[in-house]
Amino acid sequence: MQAENNKIGFYLERTTRLVKLNFHQVFKNEGLSLTPEQWVVLDLLNSCNGLSQSELAEQSFKDAPSISRIIDVLAKKKYVERRSAENDRRKFIIYLTKEGRAKVEELLPMVNDLRSKSWDGLSTEDYREFIRIINQVFENMSQD
Repeated sequence: MQAENNKIGFYLERTTRLVKLNFHQVFKNEGLSLTPEQWVVLDLLNSCNGLSQSELAEQSFKDAPSISRIIDVLAKKKYVERRSAENDRRKFIIYLTKEGRAKVEELLPMVNDLRSKSWDGLSTEDYREFIRIINQVFENMSQD
């Protein structure tokens, strides 16, 4: 088992790459130039519209320059807009636009199908156990 433990990075990277490739393919099939990273931001805003750039960065595990670039691209596509925060004009709050919300609603069934596909042959208990394990790995790696 010790040798297998040493491969956790390989298994995580391999799976992450394949998931991202599948997302790319779904978006490409829809004629969209949208990345999985951009989707994550749209999905976060769909769940909780009106997040600051720092909140988006934190929740998507992206650094500030990366999240800024993603927001720039999404703003050019008219999916999101930046508004100055009421209490701090230097801070921006990011909102889904009408077009952005429509795009999320259009893509969500396809994304949900893709998510379901990833769990084919696995039970609800398998899912819970996977989440427990992956969260434990995350916690282990988050410790100093």
